[in-house]
Amino acid sequence: MSALTAPSIVMPGAAKTHVAFGDQATFLLTGEQTGGRYTMFRYVVSPGGGPPLHRHDDEDEWFLVLEGSGEFYGDGKWTMVPEGGSVFMPRGSVHSFRNPGHSPLVLLIHTSPSGFETFFARCGEEFAKESGPDMDAILAIAAEHGIAFEGP
Repeated sequence: MSALTAPSIVMPGAAKTHVAFGDQATFLLTGEQTGGRYTMFRYVVSPGGGPPLHRHDDEDEWFLVLEGSGEFYGDGKWTMVPEGGSVFMPRGSVHSFRNPGHSPLVLLIHTSPSGFETFFARCGEEFAKESGPDMDAILAIAAEHGIAFEGP
């Protein structure tokens, strides 16, 4: 983690957006702006979308449901979380989220420490390939970032 030397303000439209796994992440604050302390991003999950069960060995992750309702998996069960609800998933916990609705699910997500933005950008490059993503490469990128997919 690097030292934060000055406050950081990111104006609307200045954040980088990446698309991977069928979802869109707009990175509002990254390790570059926070001295490596955390990452904050707006995440849009299409109807029926969401990541497989996974765990982060390096980051805590917390969520605020901005629009829609999402189902979150944690502590061995799925729980419906409506707009305005919040969720915390500590590092090492197997978790996931999904959009059971018919309109986009919009989340504000934080991870600490930062680094998730690099993982997602690298995966976005794989998903942008004309031939589609090399899933072995995705798994290797995830492993490099301390992320492991669980189960089927």
